[in-house]
Amino acid sequence: MTASQIIFYLISAFILSMGVLSVTSRKIFRSAIWLLFSLIGIAALYFWMDVQFIAAVQIVVYVGGIVVLIIFSIFLTQQSGKEMPKAPLLRTVAGALAVVFGFAFTYLLIDQYGFPTIDQPFDNDVARIGNAMLNTQQGGYALPFEVVSILLLAAMVGCIVIALKTKPEEK
Repeated sequence: MTASQIIFYLISAFILSMGVLSVTSRKIFRSAIWLLFSLIGIAALYFWMDVQFIAAVQIVVYVGGIVVLIIFSIFLTQQSGKEMPKAPLLRTVAGALAVVFGFAFTYLLIDQYGFPTIDQPFDNDVARIGNAMLNTQQGGYALPFEVVSILLLAAMVGCIVIALKTKPEEK
């Protein structure tokens, strides 16, 4: 096993463990923090693949935008410190089975295809990527670029809606 494969497995284990902690934590703020670490791990995976621009976009859009808005909306709600209810046993079993099948499928794919090497380096010139993102012709990415801005807008609107909910009536 090469050092590159070991680094890949370490980053992948970090992402998966943070994702599992994010969905299994019963405190909503802790879930958001685990999600933050999971998205940072995905950026690390992009850095490992030597695509720094996509890693920077991952950090700016998801870590710096979406997760921060989620954390602000958690703080602005009245029930931010309460524990979420425990998941039913059927949901826990189904989640565990999904994880086992996911690991098995990933192992089969890696076992079958391995880590192929390429002869020519990946062209990750930032100027070329920027021109392609703003290009409206065929092969351009102007539409996905706008979809990301709509995603950020939807996250902001969702945070505002969550923050403006009325205080629940106390018994």
